Amino acid sequence: MMISSWRRRRAARREGKLQQQRNDNGEIELTLPRDFRCPISLDLMKDPVTLSTGITYDRENIEKWIEAGNFTCPLTNQVLRSLEPIPNHIIRKKIQDWCVENRSYGIERIPTPRVPVTSMEVSDILSKINVACMKQNGKGCLDLVLKIKSLAKESERNKRCVVSNGAGCALSEAFQAFSRASFDENVAVLEEILSALTIMFPLDVEAKGFLGSASAMRCLIWFLSSGDLSRRRNAVLGLRELVSTDERKINELSDMEGAIEALFKLIKDPICPTSTKASLLVIYKIITSSSTKEKRVKKLVNLGIVSLLLETLVDSERGICEKALGVLDGICNSEEGRQMACNNALSMPVLVKKILRVSNLTTDFSVSILWKLCKKEKTEDDASVILEALQVGAFLKLLLLLQVGCVEETKDKASELLKILNLHRNKMECVDPMDNFKDLKRPF
Repeated sequence: MMISSWRRRRAARREGKLQQQRNDNGEIELTLPRDFRCPISLDLMKDPVTLSTGITYDRENIEKWIEAGNFTCPLTNQVLRSLEPIPNHIIRKKIQDWCVENRSYGIERIPTPRVPVTSMEVSDILSKINVACMKQNGKGCLDLVLKIKSLAKESERNKRCVVSNGAGCALSEAFQAFSRASFDENVAVLEEILSALTIMFPLDVEAKGFLGSASAMRCLIWFLSSGDLSRRRNAVLGLRELVSTDERKINELSDMEGAIEALFKLIKDPICPTSTKASLLVIYKIITSSSTKEKRVKKLVNLGIVSLLLETLVDSERGICEKALGVLDGICNSEEGRQMACNNALSMPVLVKKILRVSNLTTDFSVSILWKLCKKEKTEDDASVILEALQVGAFLKLLLLLQVGCVEETKDKASELLKILNLHRNKMECVDPMDNFKDLKRPF
């Protein structure tokens, strides 16, 4: 009788049915069947797939292995005849049944995974998009773009497959093709293509060539100036992608009617932090890289960019704060920009507050702007800006900055600022020194 019981237990263990055992404390522990473990991670497989060698792995782990440049089976070291793993439905079903049987122990049933898209399927859809573009079939192209977008959003694996098969280039070419015709007639398909493109960023050189064509850029500016919030957001993300590496596109964008005004409006009436940061980055590129930047800066100053930036800096997150200060630093390279900053009551309090707060980059930009404004005042009889800087504690902040340490360029500007401020210290009683240190370590 005892031998029979032992044989039954041994058979059950071999089949993976004996899941429980007691530990030293007498508590029941659950044993994971060996066949349900991924040989790479040793964790329960959620999407078991089998390679050409016959070994089953979890899809996520084996795809990472292959993407790392390995073309052999991790367990057998045999060269893989095919890099496309095959779903193992039998093992997956057994794992799901095991999860259901042990749900009383807190085991959740793994969901049935969606079949991932293949390179062949992606290529087929992109070919059809190309045909629809040549025929100017907006409705047909729209349906196909929705399909490719849905596949890319389904999983990270699908997105990699879609991007690696040239979806960014195909969609950019489609955007160019439909933007050559009437914007109003093709607004639906153009909007959907742009929405799908934002998933594919960053784009390669060929894709940027299509998206950076004259007709496509005019369409982006049209989207940026009008339309719903998502359209405007996607448009500024597209412009950010274009100007990130190509100075020619920056100059072309600067010369397009309504571009600067639309970017300014997006900062004034923000949609989301992402679009605000993208707008600030594009403006920064325009005022620092454009061959006719003086003209662009003057236009922005006339629009009221200085006061808008200072108001934005009063209460903003780190990314927006850094980019806004970068733009303000670029604006203050011009006489008009410095004059507007000197005349704004927020300039000194905001700039001094940002020193040694938020990040090293905000400190560098703040010191640079202060240096430009105080140098301007030093050459004139009116020292109101210098006195105001002293009043809000700039002298002590700069002293502390030199003690804490900073990059060489900022250090030189801070030292020169201290010399300028020191000449006027006897004219102004500074604020309580402790006021400059009490909030130093508080996160922004």
